[in-house]
Amino acid sequence: MSQNLTCWQCGNPLENVIFPMSRREICAVCDADQHVCKMCKEFDGRNSCNEPIAEDVTDREKANFCDYFSPSGEVFLKTTKEKQQNAKAQLAALFGVEPEVDNTSDESLTPGELAERKLREMLGD
Repeated sequence: MSQNLTCWQCGNPLENVIFPMSRREICAVCDADQHVCKMCKEFDGRNSCNEPIAEDVTDREKANFCDYFSPSGEVFLKTTKEKQQNAKAQLAALFGVEPEVDNTSDESLTPGELAERKLREMLGD
């Protein structure tokens, strides 16, 4: 099984990963654990898991024993984009201007997140 994976924390390409991914897998650059919730396809980005019968994990950035873990190669890209959007919003708030709205990222949102966005736009929130 060959996947292009990058570290969820620093974006470094992960090479020579044996699947299923070991709980002890770490990034060679930043030493971050890789068998973590934030690296999983089931992680929803809001600090919870989409897998209904998975055991609760208290630290989403530390290695765990979850049997439902499935590594995602897009995690770093999503978190980097979120950090950029948050930084732009904070900067806009600092200067008292409206932040720019980036509607190009709709394809990366879940159907629930899209519905929530549309509802907030309708209500003016």
